Amino acid sequence: MLGVVLVDKPAGVTSHDVVNVARRALGESRIGHAGTLDPFATGLLVLLVGSATRLLPHVSGDPKVYEAAIQFGAETDTEDLHGTVVRQAPLPGRAAIEAALPSLTGELDQTPPAYSAKRIGGRRAYDLAREGAAVTLAPARVRVDRWEILAWRGDESAVAGCDARVTCGGGTYIRSLARDLGRAVASAAHLTALRRTHSGAFDVSDADSLDALREGRARVRPALDALPHLPVQALSDVDLRRATSGIAVDARVDGSWAALTSEATDMLAVLAERAGDRWQPRVVLREG
Repeated sequence: MLGVVLVDKPAGVTSHDVVNVARRALGESRIGHAGTLDPFATGLLVLLVGSATRLLPHVSGDPKVYEAAIQFGAETDTEDLHGTVVRQAPLPGRAAIEAALPSLTGELDQTPPAYSAKRIGGRRAYDLAREGAAVTLAPARVRVDRWEILAWRGDESAVAGCDARVTCGGGTYIRSLARDLGRAVASAAHLTALRRTHSGAFDVSDADSLDALREGRARVRPALDALPHLPVQALSDVDLRRATSGIAVDARVDGSWAALTSEATDMLAVLAERAGDRWQPRVVLREG
């Protein structure tokens, strides 16, 4: 099996739980996801199946869109509603929040949450945090493209919370954005809800439920759907055999990378990088 499966993850399960359901339902052990969702979060989880998992480095950084509910006045150790309150502060005004958003837009050095899947000395940070260890993670460069405030809660001079839509690059922690927004307005903040609505070219409205996946009713999309931004070049049988053997073939489309498909099936066979006037195969996809 080879392709892409979109799942609308419910709250209360981990991204790895969804992968395990997919492995059982599809009878395929090679399944990975293009970006973790926290257990409390819902929304779009993009699964790559079979040899399509080789595309993960090329799609994990795709832009993502989230809808987040932010509560002001308290910061928690997990940076979400399930954590212990570690700091309280006065509620901020709406004008202060709006003025702070530009400072949290663009390229940012973001400190990940202590309760995260980041590894420290081979162990997950959240395991160390649960054991009471002091967890210090190095900041990581992330990109936030846009904030949109969808709704306000509370008075204009004392905002209890807001709903926001955030467009960002892969690897961005929305929990940490909420934390940093609270600090930027001399308050404190944490997330009470989070939903991923888009990942790359995929929309959660096109995703299957976890039950549909479990029951074998989830749609398996072509692997090519994961690379909509790349030019496509169809190969003859002769060139296809060459490319899938790692041999460069003539480039007939523009771009620095290309998706090479079979003329006979239109299926993605090779992800290739330009080398002069030829395509050098970098990722070869095979059924089975």
